[in-house]
Amino acid sequence: MKKGSIVLMSVLFLLLALSVAAEQKDDPKCKDHPLFTKMPGSWIYNCKQSPFDAYEFALGKEKGKTEHVEGQLWKISYYPQANLPSKPSELQIQRNFENAVTKLGGTVVWSEKSRNTYKITKDGKEFWVELLTEFTGKYFLTIVQKEGMAQDIVANAETLASDIRATGHSSVYGIYFDTGKSTIKSESAQAIGEIAKLLKADPGLKLYVVGHTDSVGGVESNIRLSQERGESVLQALVREHGIAAGRLRSFGCGLFAPMASNDTEEGRAKNRRVELVKQ
Repeated sequence: MKKGSIVLMSVLFLLLALSVAAEQKDDPKCKDHPLFTKMPGSWIYNCKQSPFDAYEFALGKEKGKTEHVEGQLWKISYYPQANLPSKPSELQIQRNFENAVTKLGGTVVWSEKSRNTYKITKDGKEFWVELLTEFTGKYFLTIVQKEGMAQDIVANAETLASDIRATGHSSVYGIYFDTGKSTIKSESAQAIGEIAKLLKADPGLKLYVVGHTDSVGGVESNIRLSQERGESVLQALVREHGIAAGRLRSFGCGLFAPMASNDTEEGRAKNRRVELVKQ
């Protein structure tokens, strides 16, 4: 091989090595959201994920024209590789995401230069997405999977007793059922245990165990479901905690005594509850 060819090949190998070395790697604590792959030639600069947070998604240019969405939140920042021959334009990034959203069955809620809001319903889950773009080829995603907050705090027996003394009733959160059924989930054990403590601490106390639902579904089916759920809690207290059945009576109010608006998932979650009412 001629000396000139050897030098040329060495230069090419050096340039290739420099190119590989110049590639930026994704932040090791980050990954793409399952809904979207990254733009070719991009890498994840940083990210944030929260199990429950909120974000105001733009619906227009007017101040305050937004949609407040709560749920699991992701923020992901993408930068173009420094060695790209040309950076993607803002429009190119926007069109790529519009096409991806459309293929997922989603819609473009609002769009302007450098900012877009999308809504996607997939596998029964609602996602809101904001895309921000820059002329530099950088782009930024904010994604919220809409959902109500899991109830982490369960009222204790003392709080239940205080409410009943003050108002004659107390709402109990932390009792969970299979969707559309009266089967009590295992994670409800703590809340039901606190009701049992309340009853054991005051042997003369008698209670109505009242089931409530949100407004999803028919009126008659919700009344029936709430009655069955109240009865399921009553039976759990009798069977698992030895409470005398004569001290309890179940009832169902269905959707007729809401604690909050049924127009939001957060409100509906508050309305799906069991209430203790003093006899």
